[in-house]
Amino acid sequence: MTVSRRFSLGLGHSTYAAVFGVVSLGIILNALLVVACLPFLVLLMTTDPARSWPLLALAAPLCAPALTAAAWTFRVHGTTVSGAAEGGVVRTFLAGYRATWRRALPLGALVTAFVTVALVDVRMLAETPAAVYVVPLLLVATVLACGVAVVAAVAIAEAPEARLRDILRASLFLAVTRGHLTIVSLVVLAAQAVLFTAMPALALGLTASASLYLVWANGRFTLRPVLSTADSDDVTHTQAAPAGAR
Repeated sequence: MTVSRRFSLGLGHSTYAAVFGVVSLGIILNALLVVACLPFLVLLMTTDPARSWPLLALAAPLCAPALTAAAWTFRVHGTTVSGAAEGGVVRTFLAGYRATWRRALPLGALVTAFVTVALVDVRMLAETPAAVYVVPLLLVATVLACGVAVVAAVAIAEAPEARLRDILRASLFLAVTRGHLTIVSLVVLAAQAVLFTAMPALALGLTASASLYLVWANGRFTLRPVLSTADSDDVTHTQAAPAGAR
């Protein structure tokens, strides 16, 4: 028996199925993200952002539920043997969209409003004497807001029933205390944005889901203290419940 034959037998059908499942998950998820973010993408690709930024700011929050739905899909795919393929990637994505949009849409609106106001202030104050002091603070606040938004989006996908205020509070604390993880997520998203400006088709059709998966995994690790506490509380409540109530 040749080495290649042994290697192929060692992999087995389940390994090939798993690889195919991951590839199909990424391709389908990329298409779903494009459809869900279509208004924002059309404006971004057909207009001059320097002039159309008010419209972009209005359309940007519509992408937030798509991002939380993608995180939901990653979670379902990672917690079952056959992953999201059991119910279909599309069905899982839509279920995540329905479960998270009530929290994700306000989150997207808040972050977009904050970042828009901060960047407009940077533009207005750039040539004033106060720019030396104010502009760096505004830029740091903008980066922090983006980092909190990334962690909060993952938190919404993990606990869609939680209040947005509680999610933002926990996300702010963890995004700061685990700043190295937040920076990694922002670097991944920045790299994806740079790739989009250079090769939009490649960024949307191939690397979007891969980048979001890295951000989701990183955000879930950032949220581990909160998620571990929630899981422990669920176990305690289950054990304390009467036998007939389980």
